[in-house]
Amino acid sequence: MSEFNVSAVDLSGILNKNAEEKAKQLPDPKTFHVLCVVPEAMEQYAYSGVGIIKAGQSMHHEEVLTPVLFVVKLGPDCYKDATRFPSGPSCKEGDFVIVRPNSGTRLKIHGREFRIINDDSIEAVVEDPRGISRAA
Repeated sequence: MSEFNVSAVDLSGILNKNAEEKAKQLPDPKTFHVLCVVPEAMEQYAYSGVGIIKAGQSMHHEEVLTPVLFVVKLGPDCYKDATRFPSGPSCKEGDFVIVRPNSGTRLKIHGREFRIINDDSIEAVVEDPRGISRAA
């Protein structure tokens, strides 16, 4: 297998854009998929009382295995099936939702982790996700 020539791809047009232009690069979820962003892990343990800083690896595991996501965009067919969702939509854009850890397709866009999940992967909506973590 031949090696890929990285210099053949010019990424400067993507990487040298302002925040508004980068936001336009977010994928549009299709069909019944939901685009979510993973909230950033806090750098300190919330209940330590003395400001104990988390290790980088601990923060990474916390972000990867988080059960909390923030809904960015809904696909056009989300919650359209009345037999599967007799009570209507489980969430809307701007909600914090609870899902199973490792749910969906993981992507990194400009350093932030996003997930594309199915509309039926959402188990609950939470108003304030602070303090919610995955049980060990």
